Amino acid sequence: MESVDLLRELAISMLLGLLVGLQRERTEAEMAGFRTFPLITTFGTLCARLTQSLDNQWIMAAGFLGVIAVIAIGNIPKLKQEKPGAGVTTEIAVLVMFAVGAFVVVGPWIVAAAITAGVAILLQMKPQLHGFAKRVGDEDFRAILQFVLITFIILPVVPNTNYDLLKPLRTIFPGINGKFAEDTFNVLNPHQIWLMVVLVVAISLGGYVSYKLLGRRAGIVLGGILGGTISSTATTVSYARRTVTMPDAAGMAAIVIVTAGTVTYIRLLLEIAITAPAFLLSAGGPILVMFAVSVLLAVVTWFSHRHGEQEMPSQGNPAELKSAMLFALVYAFILLAVAAGKELLDDQWLYAIAALSGMTDMDAITLSTSRLVQTGRLTHDAGWRLIVVATMSNLVFKGLIVAFIGERNLLKKVSVLFGLSILSGAAVLMFWP
Repeated sequence: MESVDLLRELAISMLLGLLVGLQRERTEAEMAGFRTFPLITTFGTLCARLTQSLDNQWIMAAGFLGVIAVIAIGNIPKLKQEKPGAGVTTEIAVLVMFAVGAFVVVGPWIVAAAITAGVAILLQMKPQLHGFAKRVGDEDFRAILQFVLITFIILPVVPNTNYDLLKPLRTIFPGINGKFAEDTFNVLNPHQIWLMVVLVVAISLGGYVSYKLLGRRAGIVLGGILGGTISSTATTVSYARRTVTMPDAAGMAAIVIVTAGTVTYIRLLLEIAITAPAFLLSAGGPILVMFAVSVLLAVVTWFSHRHGEQEMPSQGNPAELKSAMLFALVYAFILLAVAAGKELLDDQWLYAIAALSGMTDMDAITLSTSRLVQTGRLTHDAGWRLIVVATMSNLVFKGLIVAFIGERNLLKKVSVLFGLSILSGAAVLMFWP
Protein backbone atom coordinates (compact mmCIF):
# COMPACT_ATOMS: atom_id res chain seq x y z
CA MET A 1 0.00 0.00 0.00
CA GLU A 2 2.87 2.34 0.79
CA SER A 3 4.37 1.77 -2.65
CA VAL A 4 1.02 2.69 -4.24
CA ASP A 5 0.98 5.94 -2.24
CA LEU A 6 4.52 6.70 -3.33
CA LEU A 7 3.70 6.08 -6.99
CA ARG A 8 0.63 8.33 -6.74
CA GLU A 9 2.69 11.11 -5.16
CA LEU A 10 5.38 10.79 -7.83
CA ALA A 11 2.77 10.85 -10.59
CA ILE A 12 1.11 13.97 -9.17
CA SER A 13 4.47 15.63 -8.67
CA MET A 14 5.56 14.88 -12.22
CA LEU A 15 2.31 16.16 -13.71
CA LEU A 16 2.59 19.40 -11.77
CA GLY A 17 6.15 19.83 -12.95
CA LEU A 18 5.08 19.15 -16.55
CA LEU A 19 2.51 21.97 -16.36
CA VAL A 20 5.05 24.60 -15.35
CA GLY A 21 7.69 23.08 -17.60
CA LEU A 22 5.38 23.35 -20.61
CA GLN A 23 4.83 27.02 -19.90
CA ARG A 24 8.57 27.67 -19.59
CA GLU A 25 9.27 25.70 -22.77
CA ARG A 26 6.88 27.94 -24.68
CA THR A 27 8.86 30.99 -23.57
CA GLU A 28 12.18 29.35 -24.52
CA ALA A 29 13.56 29.69 -21.00
CA GLU A 30 17.26 28.83 -20.86
CA MET A 31 17.40 27.64 -17.24
CA ALA A 32 14.67 24.97 -17.20
CA GLY A 33 11.91 23.70 -19.44
CA PHE A 34 9.56 20.83 -20.23
CA ARG A 35 11.90 18.07 -19.00
CA THR A 36 13.67 19.85 -16.16
CA PHE A 37 10.68 20.96 -14.11
CA PRO A 38 9.19 17.43 -13.75
CA LEU A 39 12.62 16.26 -12.57
CA ILE A 40 12.73 19.07 -10.03
CA THR A 41 9.29 18.28 -8.55
CA THR A 42 10.09 14.57 -8.54
CA PHE A 43 13.35 15.30 -6.75
CA GLY A 44 11.44 17.32 -4.14
CA THR A 45 9.01 14.43 -3.60
CA LEU A 46 11.82 11.91 -3.21
CA CYS A 47 13.68 14.16 -0.76
CA ALA A 48 10.53 14.55 1.35
CA ARG A 49 9.91 10.79 1.28
CA LEU A 50 13.49 9.99 2.31
CA THR A 51 13.30 12.60 5.09
CA GLN A 52 10.21 10.85 6.47
CA SER A 53 11.54 7.32 6.05
CA LEU A 54 14.98 7.98 7.57
CA ASP A 55 13.75 10.63 10.03
CA ASN A 56 16.58 12.91 8.97
CA GLN A 57 15.70 16.54 8.25
CA TRP A 58 19.13 17.17 6.72
CA ILE A 59 18.12 15.23 3.61
CA MET A 60 15.55 17.88 2.73
CA ALA A 61 18.00 20.68 3.46
CA ALA A 62 20.69 19.00 1.35
CA GLY A 63 18.24 18.59 -1.52
CA PHE A 64 17.29 22.24 -1.40
CA LEU A 65 20.95 23.32 -1.31
CA GLY A 66 21.61 20.98 -4.25
CA VAL A 67 18.91 22.71 -6.31
CA ILE A 68 20.41 26.09 -5.46
CA ALA A 69 23.85 24.82 -6.52
CA VAL A 70 22.46 23.61 -9.86
CA ILE A 71 20.83 27.01 -10.42
CA ALA A 72 24.14 28.76 -9.67
CA ILE A 73 26.08 26.50 -12.06
CA GLY A 74 23.46 26.96 -14.76
CA ASN A 75 23.76 30.74 -14.50
CA ILE A 76 27.53 30.83 -14.99
CA PRO A 77 27.25 31.15 -18.81
CA LYS A 78 24.71 33.93 -18.37
CA LEU A 79 27.09 35.82 -16.09
CA LYS A 80 29.90 35.48 -18.65
CA GLN A 81 27.66 36.91 -21.35
CA GLU A 82 26.97 39.89 -19.07
CA LYS A 83 23.29 40.13 -19.82
CA PRO A 84 22.18 43.27 -18.01
CA GLY A 85 18.72 43.13 -16.48
CA ALA A 86 18.27 39.38 -16.93
CA GLY A 87 15.50 38.24 -14.60
CA VAL A 88 15.52 35.36 -12.15
CA THR A 89 11.86 34.35 -12.56
CA THR A 90 12.67 30.86 -13.82
CA GLU A 91 15.17 30.31 -11.01
CA ILE A 92 12.60 31.27 -8.38
CA ALA A 93 10.05 29.03 -10.09
CA VAL A 94 12.54 26.14 -9.80
CA LEU A 95 12.81 26.64 -6.03
CA VAL A 96 9.04 26.91 -5.64
CA MET A 97 8.42 23.75 -7.66
CA PHE A 98 10.99 21.83 -5.63
CA ALA A 99 9.00 22.81 -2.54
CA VAL A 100 5.76 21.84 -4.32
CA GLY A 101 7.17 18.39 -4.99
CA ALA A 102 7.97 18.03 -1.29
CA PHE A 103 4.55 19.36 -0.29
CA VAL A 104 2.83 16.60 -2.26
CA VAL A 105 4.20 14.24 0.41
CA VAL A 106 3.51 16.24 3.57
CA GLY A 107 0.31 18.14 2.71
CA PRO A 108 -2.91 17.91 0.69
CA TRP A 109 -2.00 17.45 -2.96
CA ILE A 110 -4.83 19.78 -3.96
CA VAL A 111 -2.93 22.66 -2.30
CA ALA A 112 0.19 21.73 -4.28
CA ALA A 113 -1.91 21.73 -7.45
CA ALA A 114 -3.34 25.17 -6.59
CA ILE A 115 0.16 26.56 -6.01
CA THR A 116 1.33 25.09 -9.31
CA ALA A 117 -1.61 26.64 -11.14
CA GLY A 118 -0.78 29.98 -9.57
CA VAL A 119 2.86 29.70 -10.63
CA ALA A 120 1.89 28.80 -14.21
CA ILE A 121 -0.56 31.71 -14.41
CA LEU A 122 1.99 34.19 -13.06
CA LEU A 123 4.58 33.00 -15.55
CA GLN A 124 2.15 33.04 -18.47
CA MET A 125 0.68 36.46 -17.71
CA LYS A 126 3.99 38.30 -17.76
CA PRO A 127 2.95 40.77 -20.53
CA GLN A 128 -0.40 41.51 -18.90
CA LEU A 129 1.11 41.95 -15.45
CA HIS A 130 3.89 44.20 -16.75
CA GLY A 131 1.31 46.19 -18.69
CA PHE A 132 -0.82 46.47 -15.57
CA ALA A 133 2.17 47.69 -13.54
CA LYS A 134 2.86 50.37 -16.15
CA ARG A 135 -0.76 51.49 -16.15
CA VAL A 136 -0.98 51.66 -12.36
CA GLY A 137 -0.81 55.25 -11.22
CA ASP A 138 -0.59 56.76 -7.76
CA GLU A 139 -4.38 56.58 -7.34
CA ASP A 140 -4.46 52.91 -8.34
CA PHE A 141 -1.66 52.00 -5.97
CA ARG A 142 -3.43 53.90 -3.23
CA ALA A 143 -6.55 51.80 -3.92
CA ILE A 144 -4.56 48.62 -3.36
CA LEU A 145 -2.96 49.95 -0.18
CA GLN A 146 -6.33 51.09 1.13
CA PHE A 147 -7.77 47.63 0.55
CA VAL A 148 -4.84 46.18 2.51
CA LEU A 149 -5.56 48.70 5.28
CA ILE A 150 -9.28 47.85 5.33
CA THR A 151 -8.74 44.09 5.26
CA PHE A 152 -5.56 43.24 7.12
CA ILE A 153 -5.12 46.12 9.55
CA ILE A 154 -8.57 47.41 10.52
CA LEU A 155 -10.61 44.18 10.33
CA PRO A 156 -8.51 42.11 12.81
CA VAL A 157 -8.71 44.78 15.55
CA VAL A 158 -12.43 45.58 15.25
CA PRO A 159 -14.28 44.00 18.23
CA ASN A 160 -16.32 40.91 17.37
CA THR A 161 -19.26 41.37 19.73
CA ASN A 162 -22.85 42.61 19.47
CA TYR A 163 -23.80 45.94 20.99
CA ASP A 164 -27.26 46.97 22.24
CA LEU A 165 -27.65 50.69 21.59
CA LEU A 166 -30.40 50.99 24.20
CA LYS A 167 -28.45 49.27 26.97
CA PRO A 168 -27.21 52.53 28.59
CA LEU A 169 -30.78 53.86 28.62
CA ARG A 170 -32.51 50.76 29.99
CA THR A 171 -31.36 51.37 33.57
CA ILE A 172 -32.20 55.08 33.42
CA PHE A 173 -35.59 54.68 31.69
CA PRO A 174 -37.05 51.28 32.69
CA GLY A 175 -40.14 52.00 30.58
CA ILE A 176 -38.09 51.30 27.45
CA ASN A 177 -38.02 47.60 28.35
CA GLY A 178 -41.78 47.43 27.97
CA LYS A 179 -41.74 48.97 24.49
CA PHE A 180 -38.75 47.19 23.03
CA ALA A 181 -37.67 43.58 23.34
CA GLU A 182 -34.31 43.07 24.97
CA ASP A 183 -32.55 42.16 21.74
CA THR A 184 -34.35 44.53 19.33
CA PHE A 185 -31.34 46.75 18.82
CA ASN A 186 -28.72 44.13 19.66
CA VAL A 187 -27.77 43.72 15.99
CA LEU A 188 -24.63 45.82 15.59
CA ASN A 189 -21.45 43.79 15.51
CA PRO A 190 -18.51 46.02 14.41
CA HIS A 191 -16.51 43.06 13.11
CA GLN A 192 -19.42 41.74 11.04
CA ILE A 193 -20.15 45.21 9.70
CA TRP A 194 -16.55 45.77 8.64
CA LEU A 195 -16.40 42.28 7.16
CA MET A 196 -19.24 43.31 4.85
CA VAL A 197 -17.22 46.39 3.92
CA VAL A 198 -14.29 44.15 3.00
CA LEU A 199 -16.55 41.93 0.89
CA VAL A 200 -18.06 44.81 -1.09
CA VAL A 201 -14.72 46.54 -1.61
CA ALA A 202 -13.10 43.25 -2.69
CA ILE A 203 -15.76 42.67 -5.37
CA SER A 204 -15.48 46.24 -6.64
CA LEU A 205 -11.69 46.20 -6.53
CA GLY A 206 -11.67 42.95 -8.52
CA GLY A 207 -13.59 44.70 -11.29
CA TYR A 208 -11.31 47.72 -11.06
CA VAL A 209 -8.17 45.60 -11.40
CA SER A 210 -9.72 43.79 -14.39
CA TYR A 211 -10.47 47.17 -15.94
CA LYS A 212 -6.83 48.18 -15.48
CA LEU A 213 -5.58 44.89 -16.93
CA LEU A 214 -7.82 45.01 -19.98
CA GLY A 215 -7.57 48.73 -20.59
CA ARG A 216 -10.28 51.23 -21.43
CA ARG A 217 -10.92 49.67 -24.84
CA ALA A 218 -12.56 46.66 -23.26
CA GLY A 219 -15.54 46.51 -25.61
CA ILE A 220 -19.19 47.25 -25.03
CA VAL A 221 -20.32 44.07 -23.29
CA LEU A 222 -17.12 43.67 -21.28
CA GLY A 223 -17.35 47.33 -20.33
CA GLY A 224 -20.81 46.70 -18.92
CA ILE A 225 -19.61 43.63 -17.02
CA LEU A 226 -16.68 45.50 -15.50
CA GLY A 227 -18.86 48.51 -14.76
CA GLY A 228 -21.41 46.34 -12.98
CA THR A 229 -18.67 44.71 -10.93
CA ILE A 230 -17.25 48.06 -9.86
CA SER A 231 -20.54 49.99 -9.50
CA SER A 232 -23.59 49.79 -11.75
CA THR A 233 -24.85 53.17 -10.50
CA ALA A 234 -21.53 54.89 -11.24
CA THR A 235 -21.50 53.22 -14.67
CA THR A 236 -24.99 54.57 -15.38
CA VAL A 237 -23.88 58.08 -14.41
CA SER A 238 -20.73 57.90 -16.57
CA TYR A 239 -22.42 56.65 -19.73
CA ALA A 240 -25.50 58.84 -19.36
CA ARG A 241 -23.25 61.91 -19.07
CA ARG A 242 -21.32 60.91 -22.20
CA THR A 243 -24.46 60.85 -24.35
CA VAL A 244 -24.97 64.59 -23.81
CA THR A 245 -21.90 65.38 -25.95
CA MET A 246 -22.13 62.15 -28.02
CA PRO A 247 -25.83 61.60 -28.88
CA ASP A 248 -24.93 58.85 -31.36
CA ALA A 249 -23.54 56.80 -28.45
CA ALA A 250 -26.99 56.34 -26.89
CA GLY A 251 -27.31 52.79 -28.21
CA MET A 252 -23.89 51.81 -26.93
CA ALA A 253 -24.62 53.44 -23.56
CA ALA A 254 -27.90 51.52 -23.28
CA ILE A 255 -26.06 48.22 -23.82
CA VAL A 256 -23.49 49.03 -21.14
CA ILE A 257 -26.06 50.27 -18.62
CA VAL A 258 -28.37 47.27 -18.96
CA THR A 259 -25.38 44.88 -18.90
CA ALA A 260 -24.05 46.52 -15.74
CA GLY A 261 -27.49 46.15 -14.18
CA THR A 262 -27.52 42.48 -15.15
CA VAL A 263 -24.19 41.91 -13.41
CA THR A 264 -25.73 43.40 -10.26
CA TYR A 265 -27.91 40.30 -9.86
CA ILE A 266 -24.82 38.06 -9.94
CA ARG A 267 -23.23 40.34 -7.37
CA LEU A 268 -26.28 40.02 -5.12
CA LEU A 269 -26.28 36.23 -5.38
CA LEU A 270 -22.58 36.14 -4.54
CA GLU A 271 -23.08 38.33 -1.48
CA ILE A 272 -25.98 36.20 -0.25
CA ALA A 273 -24.04 32.98 -0.86
CA ILE A 274 -21.10 34.25 1.22
CA THR A 275 -23.05 35.79 4.10
CA ALA A 276 -26.11 33.51 4.35
CA PRO A 277 -25.78 30.30 2.30
CA ALA A 278 -29.07 28.87 3.57
CA PHE A 279 -30.89 32.03 2.48
CA LEU A 280 -29.62 31.54 -1.08
CA LEU A 281 -31.92 28.54 -1.52
CA SER A 282 -35.01 30.73 -1.11
CA ALA A 283 -33.70 34.04 -2.50
CA GLY A 284 -31.89 32.53 -5.48
CA GLY A 285 -35.03 31.67 -7.48
CA PRO A 286 -36.68 35.12 -7.51
CA ILE A 287 -33.38 36.89 -8.18
CA LEU A 288 -32.52 34.48 -10.99
CA VAL A 289 -35.87 35.20 -12.65
CA MET A 290 -35.05 38.92 -12.72
CA PHE A 291 -31.53 38.09 -13.85
CA ALA A 292 -32.85 36.00 -16.76
CA VAL A 293 -35.15 38.83 -17.87
CA SER A 294 -32.27 41.30 -17.65
CA VAL A 295 -30.01 38.98 -19.68
CA LEU A 296 -32.69 38.72 -22.37
CA LEU A 297 -33.05 42.49 -22.49
CA ALA A 298 -29.28 42.93 -22.67
CA VAL A 299 -29.01 40.48 -25.58
CA VAL A 300 -31.84 42.18 -27.50
CA THR A 301 -30.26 45.59 -26.89
CA TRP A 302 -26.87 44.33 -28.02
CA PHE A 303 -28.22 42.96 -31.30
CA SER A 304 -29.98 46.27 -31.90
CA HIS A 305 -27.02 48.56 -31.15
CA ARG A 306 -23.89 46.41 -31.25
CA HIS A 307 -21.96 48.55 -33.73
CA GLY A 308 -19.50 51.20 -32.62
CA GLU A 309 -17.01 50.06 -29.97
CA GLN A 310 -15.95 52.90 -27.70
CA GLU A 311 -13.69 53.37 -24.73
CA MET A 312 -14.93 52.96 -21.18
CA PRO A 313 -15.03 56.12 -19.09
CA SER A 314 -12.39 56.37 -16.40
CA GLN A 315 -13.28 54.40 -13.26
CA GLY A 316 -12.72 55.73 -9.76
CA ASN A 317 -10.97 54.11 -6.82
CA PRO A 318 -13.46 51.66 -5.21
CA ALA A 319 -11.37 51.25 -2.04
CA GLU A 320 -11.53 54.82 -0.75
CA LEU A 321 -11.62 54.80 3.05
CA LYS A 322 -14.30 57.51 3.04
CA SER A 323 -16.56 55.34 0.86
CA ALA A 324 -15.90 52.32 3.08
CA MET A 325 -16.89 54.28 6.20
CA LEU A 326 -20.03 55.58 4.48
CA PHE A 327 -21.02 52.06 3.45
CA ALA A 328 -20.46 50.81 7.02
CA LEU A 329 -22.76 53.53 8.36
CA VAL A 330 -25.45 52.82 5.76
CA TYR A 331 -25.22 49.08 6.41
CA ALA A 332 -25.49 49.58 10.18
CA PHE A 333 -28.42 51.97 9.79
CA ILE A 334 -30.32 49.50 7.60
CA LEU A 335 -29.64 46.70 10.07
CA LEU A 336 -31.18 48.81 12.84
CA ALA A 337 -34.05 50.09 10.71
CA VAL A 338 -35.12 46.68 9.46
CA ALA A 339 -34.68 45.00 12.86
CA ALA A 340 -36.69 47.69 14.65
CA GLY A 341 -39.24 47.93 11.87
CA LYS A 342 -39.87 44.21 11.98
CA GLU A 343 -40.95 44.49 15.62
CA LEU A 344 -42.58 47.91 15.74
CA LEU A 345 -44.02 48.55 12.27
CA ASP A 346 -46.14 46.83 9.64
CA ASP A 347 -44.44 44.93 6.84
CA GLN A 348 -45.30 47.77 4.43
CA TRP A 349 -42.86 49.99 6.30
CA LEU A 350 -40.13 47.39 5.84
CA TYR A 351 -40.67 47.58 2.09
CA ALA A 352 -40.44 51.37 2.30
CA ILE A 353 -37.10 51.04 4.08
CA ALA A 354 -35.89 48.60 1.43
CA ALA A 355 -37.04 50.89 -1.39
CA LEU A 356 -35.26 53.92 0.08
CA SER A 357 -32.01 52.08 0.78
CA GLY A 358 -32.05 50.29 -2.58
CA MET A 359 -32.20 53.55 -4.52
CA THR A 360 -28.54 54.34 -3.96
CA ASP A 361 -26.90 51.11 -2.75
CA MET A 362 -27.98 47.51 -3.34
CA ASP A 363 -25.05 46.03 -1.41
CA ALA A 364 -26.08 47.45 1.97
CA ILE A 365 -29.71 46.30 1.87
CA THR A 366 -28.76 42.88 0.46
CA LEU A 367 -26.07 42.20 3.06
CA SER A 368 -28.08 43.56 5.99
CA THR A 369 -31.17 41.57 4.99
CA SER A 370 -29.09 38.42 4.54
CA ARG A 371 -27.54 38.94 7.96
CA LEU A 372 -30.95 39.35 9.60
CA VAL A 373 -32.27 36.23 7.87
CA GLN A 374 -29.16 34.31 8.92
CA THR A 375 -29.70 35.28 12.56
CA GLY A 376 -33.42 34.48 12.46
CA ARG A 377 -34.69 38.06 12.78
CA LEU A 378 -36.34 37.92 9.35
CA THR A 379 -38.08 35.07 7.57
CA HIS A 380 -36.66 33.84 4.27
CA ASP A 381 -39.79 34.95 2.43
CA ALA A 382 -39.67 38.49 3.84
CA GLY A 383 -35.93 38.67 3.15
CA TRP A 384 -36.02 37.98 -0.59
CA ARG A 385 -39.06 40.20 -1.03
CA LEU A 386 -37.20 43.12 0.55
CA ILE A 387 -34.26 42.56 -1.81
CA VAL A 388 -36.53 42.40 -4.87
CA VAL A 389 -38.26 45.64 -3.81
CA ALA A 390 -34.86 47.28 -3.34
CA THR A 391 -33.81 46.08 -6.80
CA MET A 392 -36.89 47.62 -8.39
CA SER A 393 -36.23 50.87 -6.52
CA ASN A 394 -32.63 50.85 -7.75
CA LEU A 395 -33.85 50.60 -11.35
CA VAL A 396 -36.15 53.57 -10.81
CA PHE A 397 -33.25 55.57 -9.36
CA LYS A 398 -31.01 54.77 -12.34
CA GLY A 399 -33.82 55.79 -14.68
CA LEU A 400 -34.03 59.13 -12.89
CA ILE A 401 -30.26 59.55 -13.29
CA VAL A 402 -30.59 59.08 -17.04
CA ALA A 403 -33.56 61.46 -17.15
CA PHE A 404 -31.64 64.25 -15.42
CA ILE A 405 -28.15 63.96 -16.93
CA GLY A 406 -28.54 61.81 -20.05
CA GLU A 407 -29.63 62.36 -23.63
CA ARG A 408 -33.34 61.97 -24.41
CA ASN A 409 -32.86 59.11 -26.86
CA LEU A 410 -31.02 57.16 -24.15
CA LEU A 411 -33.88 57.86 -21.73
CA LYS A 412 -36.38 56.34 -24.16
CA LYS A 413 -34.32 53.16 -24.51
CA VAL A 414 -33.57 52.83 -20.81
CA SER A 415 -37.17 53.53 -19.81
CA VAL A 416 -38.38 50.55 -21.82
CA LEU A 417 -35.59 48.25 -20.58
CA PHE A 418 -35.90 49.22 -16.92
CA GLY A 419 -39.67 49.23 -17.14
CA LEU A 420 -39.70 45.60 -18.30
CA SER A 421 -37.25 44.67 -15.53
CA ILE A 422 -39.44 46.36 -12.93
CA LEU A 423 -42.48 44.50 -14.28
CA SER A 424 -40.58 41.22 -13.91
CA GLY A 425 -39.88 42.13 -10.28
CA ALA A 426 -43.53 42.94 -9.68
CA ALA A 427 -44.54 39.61 -11.25
CA VAL A 428 -42.11 37.78 -8.97
CA LEU A 429 -43.56 39.51 -5.91
CA MET A 430 -47.10 38.63 -6.96
CA PHE A 431 -46.78 35.08 -8.25
CA TRP A 432 -43.67 33.52 -6.67
CA PRO A 433 -44.81 30.83 -4.22
